[in-house]
Amino acid sequence: MKTWSDRFEEGLNPFIESFNASIDFDILLLEEDLDGSIAHARMLGKTGILTSEEAHQLEEGLEQIRLEASQGTFKPELSDEDIHMAVEKRLTVILGSLGKKLHTGRSRNDQVGTDLRLWLRRRIDELDIHLKRLQIALLIKAESNLFTLIPGYTHLQRAQPLSLAHHLLAYIEMIERDRNRLIDVRKRVDICPLGSAALAGTSLPIDRSFTADQLNFSSIYSNSLDAVSDRDFAVEFTAASSLIMVHLSRLADEIILWASEEFSFLRLTDRCATGSSLMPQKKNPDVPELVRGKTGRVFGHLQSLLTMIKGLPLAYNKDFQEDKEAIFDTFKTVNNSLKAMSILLEEGLEFSLDNLSEAVRSDFSNATDVADYLVSKNIPFREAYQIVGRVVKLCINRKILLKDLTLDEWQEIHPLINQDIFEKLLPEKIVASRISQGGTGFVRVREELEKWRKQLISPN
Repeated sequence: MKTWSDRFEEGLNPFIESFNASIDFDILLLEEDLDGSIAHARMLGKTGILTSEEAHQLEEGLEQIRLEASQGTFKPELSDEDIHMAVEKRLTVILGSLGKKLHTGRSRNDQVGTDLRLWLRRRIDELDIHLKRLQIALLIKAESNLFTLIPGYTHLQRAQPLSLAHHLLAYIEMIERDRNRLIDVRKRVDICPLGSAALAGTSLPIDRSFTADQLNFSSIYSNSLDAVSDRDFAVEFTAASSLIMVHLSRLADEIILWASEEFSFLRLTDRCATGSSLMPQKKNPDVPELVRGKTGRVFGHLQSLLTMIKGLPLAYNKDFQEDKEAIFDTFKTVNNSLKAMSILLEEGLEFSLDNLSEAVRSDFSNATDVADYLVSKNIPFREAYQIVGRVVKLCINRKILLKDLTLDEWQEIHPLINQDIFEKLLPEKIVASRISQGGTGFVRVREELEKWRKQLISPN
C-alpha cells in the first residue's frame, strides 16, 4: 500500500525516507492507535457511513493486529513511515480493500493528536501512582522521626532546629502540588480532536461525540484548526514534569549533602549505593546524583517544545513530529526518577540519630530563642536582637556556645535573665515551642502526620 497519492511519481530519497519516518519511536502509540481506530470504526458503522458488518470486520482486524503485537509478529517497516500507516497497511493485508475504508472521515493529523492524548492520559495516571508512593515513603520516614531533631538552614547556614518529620513533610506538600498540577493538566489532555480531519473537519456525517465517548474523553475540541494544532497540553505536561524534577532534585541534593562525611546525618545502605573502582572506602550516592542530573534533561524537553511551537502557523506542521520523543522521554525520566527515589527512601538510607542530636547542640541556632526570651521580659525585639548578637560574638571569641555561659554571665548581659534561660536553650524545648500553624512544634507536626496518614494511607 502506497503512503502517498498517485500525484507522486518517484519514491523518496532513501536518506530522506529515514529522516522523515517516525515509526522507530511512535510505535509506542500502537495500543492507543488501535483504540482510536476501533472507536472510529464503530462510529462509521453507527452513522451508516459503513455498514455495521464492515465496522465489525474492521474492529476484528484491529484486534488481530493487537494480538499479533503481543505475540511479537507485528513488525512495521521503515517504509510504513509511522504507526498509523503501519496499522492501516497491515489491516489492508488482513481485510483487503475493506482495510482501506478505515481512514474515512479522518486524517493522520487528528489521529496522531488523539493517540498522543490517549497515551499521555494513561501516563499521567501512572505518574500519580508513583507520586503517591513517594509521599507514603516520606510519610513513613517522618512518622518514625517526629522527635528526631535536625538543623534547619537558610543560605545553607545553621538557622533554627527542626523536627526531622517537619522537614520531610515539606516534600510531601511539594509533591501534593505536583499531583494537583498533573490533575489540572489532565483536564486539557482529556479533549478529543478525532473527527477534525486534516484541519477543516469533514463533509461526511460523522459523530464526534460518539467517538469521544467511546474513548472516555470528557469533551471534544470545538474548533478543528485548534484541534489539530494544539500542543499546549504537551508543554503543560513537560512544565509540570519539570517541577516534579525540581522537587526530586532538591530532595536528592539534601540527601547527597546529608550522606557526606561533612554532614553525616544519614548512612546509605548497600541496596542503593555503589562503590568506587579505585577507592575501596567510598560509598557513592548514585541514585540521588542521577536524579539530580536527569532534571536538566526534562528542562531541555520543555524548552524544545516551546521553541518548536512558537512560530508555527495554523494548522498542522511536520514540526509536530518532534513532540513525541520529548513527551515520551519526559515521562520515562520522571517515572524512573520517582521509582528510584521511592526505593531510596524505603530501603536505601538510615538517619544517624546520634549525629543529628549532636548537630543541634553544637551551634548558635538557639540564638533567636534567647531574643524571644528577652521579648517575653518586655524588651523590644530589635533591642533584644542586638543584645543576642553581641552575646554570640562574645561566645565565638571565647570558643563556647550559649549554653556554656553561667547564670552570672547571663545576668551581666541583662539583669532580667533568670535560671529558666537554660531550659529555653534546649533544642527539644525550642522545637516544641514553635506551635504556630504550619510550625515545627511537635504538636503541630503530629497533627500534620495524622492528616497525611488519613489522606494517603487510610482515606476512609
